[in-house]
Amino acid sequence: MNKIEKLINELCPDGVEFKEFGKICNLQAGDRIIKSMMDTNFEYPVMGGGTSPTGNYDKYNFENAITISRAGSAGFVNWLSQKFWATDVCFVATQKDEEALIKYVYYFVKYESQNFKYHLYGGSMPKLDKSYLWKLPIPVPPISVQKEIIKLLDSFTELEAELEAELEAELEARNQQYQHYRNELLTFGDDVEWKSLGKIGIFVRGNGLQKKDFRDTGIGCIHYGQIYTYYGTYTDKTKSFVSIETARKLKKVKKTDLIITNTSENIEDVCKTVVWLGDNEIVTGGHASIFKHNENPKFIAYYTQTNKFFIAKQKFAKGTKVIDVSAKDLAKIKIPIPSLPEQERIVAILDKFDALVNDISIGLPAELDARRKQYEYYREKLLTFNEKK
Repeated sequence: MNKIEKLINELCPDGVEFKEFGKICNLQAGDRIIKSMMDTNFEYPVMGGGTSPTGNYDKYNFENAITISRAGSAGFVNWLSQKFWATDVCFVATQKDEEALIKYVYYFVKYESQNFKYHLYGGSMPKLDKSYLWKLPIPVPPISVQKEIIKLLDSFTELEAELEAELEAELEARNQQYQHYRNELLTFGDDVEWKSLGKIGIFVRGNGLQKKDFRDTGIGCIHYGQIYTYYGTYTDKTKSFVSIETARKLKKVKKTDLIITNTSENIEDVCKTVVWLGDNEIVTGGHASIFKHNENPKFIAYYTQTNKFFIAKQKFAKGTKVIDVSAKDLAKIKIPIPSLPEQERIVAILDKFDALVNDISIGLPAELDARRKQYEYYREKLLTFNEKK
């Protein structure tokens, strides 16, 4: 039996009293401030509706307090021990008396925030329901128990941060190693024939397809924006679907076809490529081209991630705020075409690296995820009490 369990058995064997958030803490909204009043040279961070400071101000209105975003990233909970300025788009909780330590309340509210999404209202900018938050029941064990919980969760948080930093550094190192080997494996000289993409396949420019067309079921579709944010190098499943009627109007993607983005807000993402490996025919829309060919599809997709391809696409990129590389210009880019067996050998090696770096179920990402789940498990155990009848 650990120290906290012993204390609970000794001090509150019949359970713990639950009290409303608004009664055990001083709860209020922050104070309005406009962007022009902030400056990076000012001392105090400004907390609003986001997950991090929006700027700095030369005054502060709180310290040692909890902030809860009421809009923007509604429901996000932060702890700030330093002095800061809280704006009117967040709620602020400070300690009221010695009944409940504010750091203990923070840990409980942070844990409970997973349920805040059920208490949002509004349309395009959801807001957190103030009446729900004020009445949120919080277990209030004896101060000695609260202090032990704070001590343990502080140490868990510190340890988790250290481990995550180590794992993320290792993951970044692996990613750089992967990029190095990918560039090495896909570097060829005159011993390999170089052909323009237009000579080894054909481009079909997509059209239509808006997010409002998405359905829960139907014909699989890949929207060009999802290629930047959701998909890796290849996939056999789609995140989204459209109705049969909508699919009839869109360009069709068959197994081994590549979907290549023609438009992006930056040069890095334009021409990002995903290979479709599913057995069913799917569809795509505007700002993307379908590339149909007879080569190893993953080989071509991996090559589009190399430094040489990046330099090649830059020559054809047009625009400033929105970058575009047309299908016509894509067809002019030359890539190396080794034999199919050699393409398959290279792909087999790169697939292993790709899985190690990117697949959440393999390697370091899985370990990072496991550490987070372990922390969540212990936090839940520490913050779960029987309510006193």
